[in-house]
Amino acid sequence: MSKEMIRVTDLNIEFFDHERPETVVYDFDLTLHEGEIVGLVGESGSGKSMSALAIAGLLSRKDMKKRGEILFEGVNLLDCDRKTLRKFQGNEIGMIFQEPMTSLNPVKKIGWQVEEALRLHTELSKEERKKRAIEMLEKVELHNPQQVYEQYPHELSGGMRQRVMIAAAMICDPKLLIADEPTTALDVTIQEQIVALLKRINREKKTAILFISHDLSLVRQLCERVLVMRRGYVVESGPVDEIFYHPKEEYTKKLIAAIPRVIRKTEKDS
Repeated sequence: MSKEMIRVTDLNIEFFDHERPETVVYDFDLTLHEGEIVGLVGESGSGKSMSALAIAGLLSRKDMKKRGEILFEGVNLLDCDRKTLRKFQGNEIGMIFQEPMTSLNPVKKIGWQVEEALRLHTELSKEERKKRAIEMLEKVELHNPQQVYEQYPHELSGGMRQRVMIAAAMICDPKLLIADEPTTALDVTIQEQIVALLKRINREKKTAILFISHDLSLVRQLCERVLVMRRGYVVESGPVDEIFYHPKEEYTKKLIAAIPRVIRKTEKDS
C-alpha cells in the first residue's frame, strides 16, 4: 500500500448566510493515498463539491462553521493559518473546475495564467517560467503550444480551455489534483479525451486525483474507489467495480440506472 497523503475525519460544514444555519456536509471521512484515484459522486447539492473545496482550502472562512480534520501530510488544512495554506495551494494541491471560462481571467493571456503558480511558489526567471508553461501546454496535448501561450481564453474551444486549466493546475507537479466536474460542459468525445489525459498524468506523475462528478460512467473509467454522496452524507463507498455492479443503496442504484445501457454494456465488456 502506498503512503497515506490525505486523511479527512468527521468533516462538517455549516453555512450561516441564511436566516437559519444550513449544514451541507455531515461527518465526511476520506483517506487518499499517493497515486490513488478516488471518485466522489452525487447529484447537484449532495455536498461533493463543498467537501472538495474544503480539502483544497478554498472555502470562505466567513459565514460558515467547519468542524473536523483535513490532514495533508500531517498538517490540518482546516484550521492552519493563511500563510501555511497558501504554501499548499497550487504547489502541493492543484484544482481544476467545471467551467474554465469562469475560472480563467478573460483579459489575461493563457501563458500568464498557466504561470501563476510558478510566480507564487518558485524563483524561476520570466524566461524559465515561459519555457515551463509551453512544455506543460504541450504535455496536456494542446497543438501549437507557443501559439496557445499568446492567446486569450475566448479564442480557445471549451476542450482547449479545460486542458489549459489542467496545465495550470499541474505546473508545479502537485501531489494531489482535485478535479471538480471537469468534463460536464464538454461533449462526450472531449470528455473521454480529458479522462484519458487525467489517467496519463496519474500514470506518469503518480499524482493522486480526487475526481468529483455526477456521472458514474466517467468515474467507472477513471477511478479505483468511489464515495457516493447524498444530501451531505456519504451513503456508500468502496471499490468502483463493487459499487458499479453490486450497489447496496437504493440511491446508488438509481444513479447507475441513469447511465445509458449502451455505455454500461461497453464498459462491462472492455
